[in-house]
Amino acid sequence: MGRETDKLFLTVAGRPLVAQTWRRFDGAPFIDEIILVVRDGRQSEFAELAAKYHFAKPFRVVGGGRERQDSVWQGLQHLAAEAEIVAIQDAARPCTSLAVIRATIEAARQDGAAVAAQPVTDTIKLSEDGKFISRHLDRSLLWAVQTPQTFRVEVIRRALAKVREKGLQVTDDTAACQLIGQPVRLVLGTEPNPKVTVPDDVPYVEMLLNRSNQPGPFPAYPIGCQ
Repeated sequence: MGRETDKLFLTVAGRPLVAQTWRRFDGAPFIDEIILVVRDGRQSEFAELAAKYHFAKPFRVVGGGRERQDSVWQGLQHLAAEAEIVAIQDAARPCTSLAVIRATIEAARQDGAAVAAQPVTDTIKLSEDGKFISRHLDRSLLWAVQTPQTFRVEVIRRALAKVREKGLQVTDDTAACQLIGQPVRLVLGTEPNPKVTVPDDVPYVEMLLNRSNQPGPFPAYPIGCQ
Protein backbone atom coordinates (compact mmCIF):
# COMPACT_ATOMS: atom_id res chain seq x y z
CA MET A 1 0.00 0.00 0.00
CA GLY A 2 3.03 2.26 0.37
CA ARG A 3 4.91 3.39 3.45
CA GLU A 4 2.64 6.38 4.08
CA THR A 5 -0.58 4.34 4.11
CA ASP A 6 -1.90 2.41 7.08
CA LYS A 7 -4.20 0.03 5.25
CA LEU A 8 -6.12 -0.87 8.41
CA PHE A 9 -7.59 2.64 8.47
CA LEU A 10 -8.50 2.80 4.78
CA THR A 11 -12.23 3.48 4.38
CA VAL A 12 -13.78 0.36 2.85
CA ALA A 13 -17.57 0.12 2.45
CA GLY A 14 -18.05 3.09 4.76
CA ARG A 15 -15.79 2.08 7.66
CA PRO A 16 -12.09 1.68 8.38
CA LEU A 17 -10.93 -1.73 7.22
CA VAL A 18 -10.07 -2.89 10.73
CA ALA A 19 -13.53 -1.84 11.96
CA GLN A 20 -15.11 -4.09 9.33
CA THR A 21 -13.10 -7.06 10.59
CA TRP A 22 -13.80 -6.17 14.23
CA ARG A 23 -17.51 -5.93 13.43
CA ARG A 24 -17.55 -9.55 12.23
CA PHE A 25 -16.21 -10.88 15.50
CA ASP A 26 -18.14 -8.43 17.66
CA GLY A 27 -21.36 -9.72 16.09
CA ALA A 28 -20.51 -13.41 16.46
CA PRO A 29 -22.56 -14.91 19.32
CA PHE A 30 -19.91 -17.58 19.95
CA ILE A 31 -17.10 -15.05 20.56
CA ASP A 32 -16.78 -13.89 24.19
CA GLU A 33 -13.94 -11.36 24.08
CA ILE A 34 -11.64 -9.70 21.57
CA ILE A 35 -7.93 -8.99 21.95
CA LEU A 36 -6.48 -6.40 19.55
CA VAL A 37 -2.71 -6.50 19.19
CA VAL A 38 -1.58 -3.14 17.80
CA ARG A 39 1.49 -1.02 17.27
CA ASP A 40 2.63 0.90 20.33
CA GLY A 41 1.29 4.44 20.40
CA ARG A 42 -1.89 3.63 18.48
CA GLN A 43 -3.94 1.99 21.22
CA SER A 44 -6.15 5.04 21.72
CA GLU A 45 -7.26 4.96 18.08
CA PHE A 46 -8.74 1.52 18.56
CA ALA A 47 -10.56 2.57 21.70
CA GLU A 48 -12.05 5.42 19.66
CA LEU A 49 -13.20 2.96 16.98
CA ALA A 50 -14.97 0.86 19.61
CA ALA A 51 -16.85 3.90 20.87
CA LYS A 52 -17.69 5.22 17.41
CA TYR A 53 -19.10 1.95 16.09
CA HIS A 54 -20.64 0.80 19.38
CA PHE A 55 -18.84 -2.53 19.58
CA ALA A 56 -20.37 -4.45 22.44
CA LYS A 57 -18.00 -7.33 23.19
CA PRO A 58 -15.39 -6.93 25.95
CA PHE A 59 -12.06 -6.07 24.34
CA ARG A 60 -8.46 -5.35 25.28
CA VAL A 61 -5.82 -3.49 23.30
CA VAL A 62 -2.26 -4.69 23.81
CA GLY A 63 1.09 -3.82 22.24
CA GLY A 64 2.49 -5.98 19.50
CA GLY A 65 5.93 -7.51 18.89
CA ARG A 66 8.55 -7.38 16.18
CA GLU A 67 7.22 -10.35 14.19
CA ARG A 68 3.73 -11.80 13.75
CA GLN A 69 4.52 -14.69 16.08
CA ASP A 70 5.64 -12.21 18.77
CA SER A 71 2.39 -10.26 18.45
CA VAL A 72 0.33 -13.44 18.72
CA TRP A 73 2.32 -14.42 21.81
CA GLN A 74 1.57 -11.01 23.34
CA GLY A 75 -2.13 -11.44 22.64
CA LEU A 76 -2.20 -14.89 24.20
CA GLN A 77 -0.83 -13.49 27.45
CA HIS A 78 -3.92 -11.28 27.80
CA LEU A 79 -6.65 -13.87 27.27
CA ALA A 80 -9.16 -14.38 30.06
CA ALA A 81 -8.00 -17.10 32.42
CA GLU A 82 -11.01 -19.28 31.55
CA ALA A 83 -10.48 -19.06 27.75
CA GLU A 84 -10.34 -22.50 26.13
CA ILE A 85 -10.36 -21.64 22.40
CA VAL A 86 -8.69 -18.73 20.59
CA ALA A 87 -9.34 -17.68 16.97
CA ILE A 88 -6.48 -15.63 15.48
CA GLN A 89 -7.56 -13.33 12.65
CA ASP A 90 -5.82 -11.00 10.19
CA ALA A 91 -7.16 -7.49 10.80
CA ALA A 92 -7.05 -6.91 7.03
CA ARG A 93 -9.34 -9.88 6.28
CA PRO A 94 -12.85 -8.44 6.85
CA CYS A 95 -15.07 -10.80 4.84
CA THR A 96 -14.71 -14.00 6.90
CA SER A 97 -18.15 -15.53 7.31
CA LEU A 98 -19.62 -16.30 10.70
CA ALA A 99 -20.07 -19.87 9.54
CA VAL A 100 -16.35 -20.32 8.91
CA ILE A 101 -15.41 -18.72 12.23
CA ARG A 102 -17.80 -21.06 14.02
CA ALA A 103 -16.59 -24.10 12.08
CA THR A 104 -12.94 -23.45 12.96
CA ILE A 105 -13.90 -23.12 16.62
CA GLU A 106 -15.76 -26.43 16.58
CA ALA A 107 -12.91 -28.17 14.73
CA ALA A 108 -10.30 -26.78 17.13
CA ARG A 109 -12.38 -27.87 20.10
CA GLN A 110 -12.44 -31.39 18.68
CA ASP A 111 -8.94 -31.69 17.17
CA GLY A 112 -6.85 -29.02 18.89
CA ALA A 113 -6.11 -26.82 15.87
CA ALA A 114 -7.96 -25.71 12.73
CA VAL A 115 -7.57 -23.20 9.92
CA ALA A 116 -9.83 -21.69 7.27
CA ALA A 117 -8.51 -22.79 3.89
CA GLN A 118 -9.37 -23.18 0.23
CA PRO A 119 -7.93 -25.56 -2.39
CA VAL A 120 -5.46 -23.97 -4.79
CA THR A 121 -7.03 -23.64 -8.23
CA ASP A 122 -4.08 -22.21 -10.19
CA THR A 123 -1.33 -24.41 -11.56
CA ILE A 124 1.62 -23.93 -9.21
CA LYS A 125 5.29 -24.11 -10.18
CA LEU A 126 8.39 -24.06 -7.97
CA SER A 127 11.23 -21.74 -8.98
CA GLU A 128 14.47 -21.94 -7.05
CA ASP A 129 16.06 -18.89 -8.69
CA GLY A 130 12.97 -16.75 -9.35
CA LYS A 131 13.58 -16.88 -13.10
CA PHE A 132 12.92 -20.41 -14.35
CA ILE A 133 10.59 -23.23 -13.34
CA SER A 134 12.36 -25.84 -11.23
CA ARG A 135 9.50 -28.30 -10.94
CA HIS A 136 5.77 -28.76 -11.15
CA LEU A 137 3.70 -29.09 -7.97
CA ASP A 138 0.54 -31.20 -7.80
CA ARG A 139 -2.16 -28.64 -7.07
CA SER A 140 -4.59 -31.33 -5.91
CA LEU A 141 -2.45 -31.53 -2.75
CA LEU A 142 -2.15 -27.78 -2.18
CA TRP A 143 -4.29 -25.52 0.01
CA ALA A 144 -4.20 -21.76 0.56
CA VAL A 145 -4.57 -21.16 4.29
CA GLN A 146 -6.33 -18.06 5.55
CA THR A 147 -7.68 -16.92 8.89
CA PRO A 148 -9.08 -17.53 11.38
CA GLN A 149 -6.45 -19.93 12.61
CA THR A 150 -8.10 -21.40 15.68
CA PHE A 151 -6.67 -23.44 18.54
CA ARG A 152 -7.19 -24.79 21.98
CA VAL A 153 -5.37 -22.17 24.01
CA GLU A 154 -2.96 -24.65 25.60
CA VAL A 155 -2.04 -26.00 22.13
CA ILE A 156 -1.03 -22.68 20.56
CA ARG A 157 0.76 -21.54 23.71
CA ARG A 158 2.79 -24.75 23.72
CA ALA A 159 3.51 -24.50 19.98
CA LEU A 160 4.67 -20.87 20.10
CA ALA A 161 6.72 -21.54 23.22
CA LYS A 162 8.60 -24.16 21.19
CA VAL A 163 9.14 -21.64 18.35
CA ARG A 164 10.56 -19.16 20.83
CA GLU A 165 12.71 -21.79 22.52
CA LYS A 166 14.28 -22.75 19.17
CA GLY A 167 14.64 -19.15 17.96
CA LEU A 168 12.67 -19.87 14.79
CA GLN A 169 10.46 -17.64 12.66
CA VAL A 170 7.17 -18.97 11.27
CA THR A 171 4.94 -17.35 8.67
CA ASP A 172 1.69 -18.39 10.30
CA ASP A 173 0.46 -19.91 13.52
CA THR A 174 -0.32 -23.34 12.13
CA ALA A 175 3.35 -23.79 11.17
CA ALA A 176 4.23 -23.69 14.86
CA CYS A 177 2.03 -26.73 15.42
CA GLN A 178 4.39 -28.91 13.36
CA LEU A 179 7.07 -28.47 16.04
CA ILE A 180 4.92 -30.20 18.64
CA GLY A 181 3.34 -32.77 16.32
CA GLN A 182 -0.11 -31.14 16.48
CA PRO A 183 -2.37 -31.95 13.48
CA VAL A 184 -4.27 -28.99 12.01
CA ARG A 185 -7.75 -29.53 10.57
CA LEU A 186 -8.50 -27.78 7.24
CA VAL A 187 -11.87 -26.01 7.29
CA LEU A 188 -13.16 -25.39 3.78
CA GLY A 189 -15.10 -22.19 3.15
CA THR A 190 -17.01 -21.62 -0.07
CA GLU A 191 -17.38 -17.85 0.47
CA PRO A 192 -14.53 -15.51 -0.59
CA ASN A 193 -12.25 -14.65 2.32
CA PRO A 194 -9.63 -12.26 0.86
CA LYS A 195 -7.00 -10.23 2.67
CA VAL A 196 -6.33 -6.64 1.66
CA THR A 197 -2.67 -6.53 0.65
CA VAL A 198 -2.37 -4.32 -2.45
CA PRO A 199 -4.51 -1.40 -3.73
CA ASP A 200 -6.32 -3.59 -6.28
CA ASP A 201 -7.72 -5.70 -3.43
CA VAL A 202 -9.76 -2.79 -2.06
CA PRO A 203 -12.59 -2.57 -4.65
CA TYR A 204 -13.08 -6.34 -4.59
CA VAL A 205 -13.29 -6.46 -0.79
CA GLU A 206 -15.59 -3.42 -0.80
CA MET A 207 -17.94 -5.18 -3.23
CA LEU A 208 -18.02 -8.28 -1.00
CA LEU A 209 -18.73 -6.21 2.11
CA ASN A 210 -21.50 -4.25 0.44
CA ARG A 211 -23.07 -7.51 -0.70
CA SER A 212 -22.86 -9.11 2.75
CA ASN A 213 -24.40 -6.01 4.35
CA GLN A 214 -27.61 -6.45 2.39
CA PRO A 215 -30.67 -7.43 4.48
CA GLY A 216 -31.05 -11.13 5.10
CA PRO A 217 -29.74 -13.88 7.36
CA PHE A 218 -26.12 -14.98 7.48
CA PRO A 219 -25.56 -18.23 5.58
CA ALA A 220 -25.81 -21.20 7.91
CA TYR A 221 -22.69 -23.24 7.23
CA PRO A 222 -21.33 -22.93 3.70
CA ILE A 223 -18.37 -25.00 4.89
CA GLY A 224 -16.94 -28.43 5.47
CA CYS A 225 -14.09 -29.78 7.58
CA GLN A 226 -11.32 -31.76 5.92
